Amino acid sequence: MKIIIEDDALNWFLSDMEVKAGEYIRFYVRYGGSSSLHEGFSLGVTKEEPIDVGAKAIYHEAVFFVEEKDLWYFDGHDLHVNYDRTSDGPVYQYVKS
Repeated sequence: MKIIIEDDALNWFLSDMEVKAGEYIRFYVRYGGSSSLHEGFSLGVTKEEPIDVGAKAIYHEAVFFVEEKDLWYFDGHDLHVNYDRTSDGPVYQYVKS
């Protein structure tokens, strides 16, 4: 699984979440909401240290990752993170690997 963060989304993380070099940003599965992959589950994001990294990408010396226990959610898809100007936040697309 790959994590791809588009430039506009990266700028949002750097400014709104104040992500700095050396920090960790976790994409995690949360109960509630829905996605194109799983009804009743959605993706959340938080700053936190990893325990068991299943996938990661490094941008501006910050590590964006998914824990091994959450890889089931992606079901053979890569995570593409884009920015939505209307909601002023990240949007997630799942692209078959």
